[in-house]
Amino acid sequence: MGRRAPAIAAVVGVAVLALVAVFAFSPQRQESDPGRELIGGLAPELAGDTMDGQTFDIDDHRGQWVLVNFFATWCPPCVKEHPELISFSERNAGSVQVVSVAFDESDLRDAERFFAEKGGDWPVITSETRRASLDYRVKKLPESFLVDPSGVVVEKINGGVTVAQLERTIARHASASAQGAEAGS
Repeated sequence: MGRRAPAIAAVVGVAVLALVAVFAFSPQRQESDPGRELIGGLAPELAGDTMDGQTFDIDDHRGQWVLVNFFATWCPPCVKEHPELISFSERNAGSVQVVSVAFDESDLRDAERFFAEKGGDWPVITSETRRASLDYRVKKLPESFLVDPSGVVVEKINGGVTVAQLERTIARHASASAQGAEAGS
């Protein structure tokens, strides 16, 4: 037994290490998704100066949908999603307010050039962006938050958005809200 004890200990040790490796690198393991906990609650404060010298305050847009988009000009997925945001904004003008937050732009003239070259005529917040990024718990760009007309965050979208995805999401939440209102009457 004296010689078998170290061999058994080695086999058990290897088995334990194998289990640790399986759990640590399992594709089913999900990383935390900061910002997801905002869903179902009132949208955090979002106010600041915009690129065009105006001010934006999310509270001024109660009664309509708001898409809060965190982006950066140096972010390839942000550049890729931009035409979708333009199309979505144009198709839903009047019922949805798109607002972008310039994330970690060292020179705000880059954001101005970006919109001048690529289009888009919605507000782009350029002040208080670090605070907004912390309040919305932005982890990786682009990230968007869909806020319903009552001011509640109903969806967080990691990565680029599409027109179809956004319109389906709004329709789903609007339908659920209407059904809830009917049930309450």
